Amino acid sequence: MSDAERPIDETSSTDTNDETNLERAGGVGTAGPEEEFEPVDVFPESEEMDLRPGADDCYKCSTCDTNCPVAEVDDEFPGPKFQGPEQWRLKRQEDKDVDDSVMKCSNCMRCDSACPSSVPLSQMHNTARGEYVEEQMNKLSREYWRNRMLANYRRLAPLAAMFPRTSNFVMGLSPVRWLGEKLLGVTSEREFPDFATETFHAWWAKRGGNETSRERAKQARAERGEEGTEKRIAYFHGCYANYNTPEVAKALVRVYEHFGYEIMIPEQRCSGTPMFANGMLADARRAAETNVEELAAAIEDGADVIASCSSCSMSLRQEYPELFDIEGIDDVAENTWDAVEYLRVHEDLKTELEGTSVADVEGMEDFAYHAPCHARNQGLAGQTREVLSPIDGVDVHDVGDSCSGISGTYGWKEEHYDTSMKIGEEMFEHMETADAEAGLTECPTCSMQMGHGTGYEITHTLEVLEAALTTGSESQGRPVATDGGPDGNK
Repeated sequence: MSDAERPIDETSSTDTNDETNLERAGGVGTAGPEEEFEPVDVFPESEEMDLRPGADDCYKCSTCDTNCPVAEVDDEFPGPKFQGPEQWRLKRQEDKDVDDSVMKCSNCMRCDSACPSSVPLSQMHNTARGEYVEEQMNKLSREYWRNRMLANYRRLAPLAAMFPRTSNFVMGLSPVRWLGEKLLGVTSEREFPDFATETFHAWWAKRGGNETSRERAKQARAERGEEGTEKRIAYFHGCYANYNTPEVAKALVRVYEHFGYEIMIPEQRCSGTPMFANGMLADARRAAETNVEELAAAIEDGADVIASCSSCSMSLRQEYPELFDIEGIDDVAENTWDAVEYLRVHEDLKTELEGTSVADVEGMEDFAYHAPCHARNQGLAGQTREVLSPIDGVDVHDVGDSCSGISGTYGWKEEHYDTSMKIGEEMFEHMETADAEAGLTECPTCSMQMGHGTGYEITHTLEVLEAALTTGSESQGRPVATDGGPDGNK
């Protein structure tokens, strides 16, 4: 593992035992001698955490509310200030329940980075949602079962992936989408994403798994004059890259092997992001226990954890240590990186990409780029334009800091669809006025919204890097760790 410093401020973990660790998690100050208080067990199911210091640091400036994309378009939504610190204050009165408006929060987490006092707003929202679902939501309601299905996509995806062509045909039928809206409340306005005919896991196994990756990485290091070094990553690919967009996961494999990294694919479950957003904290904890155990073991084996989805890296780095007390969770949070961020810090991408081109790859010239909210929250908003700028012929137009509006499962719910599209209007307009005819982002659901609102084809940044490094670099005489091109199985 490298001990290179990140170019951003890290969000550290929250411990459940003392105020010092609360300060590490949310950036809040610990109470001085004059501000001592007795801890209040506000939400018993939240691992006995007490977020009162964070609530008391809120001085009601309303900056979080003015940065909330839901509050901007929905006058009935009270905003993150109420959902966070004000609700925590109300909860000190035993007769107060969590307000049901907490389910209107999209979990974009923009309020966290907006707050000048570093109040742990999203931590409060996640915990409040968890209590609302556990204690107040009707477990027989359509909303509960719809939310549970959306939150646990990974349980349903393997079934559809067994017969992808049939699944894609059936789920694309208008009557099926109509039934989904009437019976479950899943909007019929959106087209279900296609399942890949071959999952990433199937491709990885056919290719030879970790053993093949080790040999390819060793060869690439030798060609680069890096013999004797060890470079290893544990790839947390997430559910969507496995079942729906394996081309993104394949691009990561080829790019990282080009730089001589051995790639490990540890056993993994969903990152938990859709579970947090839907208040399914028990489900999220079960997933986190598996992920932390497997990823911590990979870290012990000398690997850093890399995620190609900005929401997955956000979950592992921030939400896990904020919400759970699991052995090894701090190590996982501290050693998890966004895929592009890691290369930007550890490799000389500018020199490597100088003079490369993707002119021969259709659709890879001018992009309208949207930085996902969960990337912005990690301090990564500007990195894509910086990284891709040396590639000849590639022009990346940043479409601004607006939210895409879909926020994972949020925009798939019938009652939130219109709100989702209103939030996304600014992004759609900027994409259409940019000098580009294709979109670029690192978030799979932002990608869905971008395509849905503009009709553009959407690409992941790793796919552009793959095209430049494994084709454009050949003419420059640089070592190329390819395996048969974008469609190869080797």
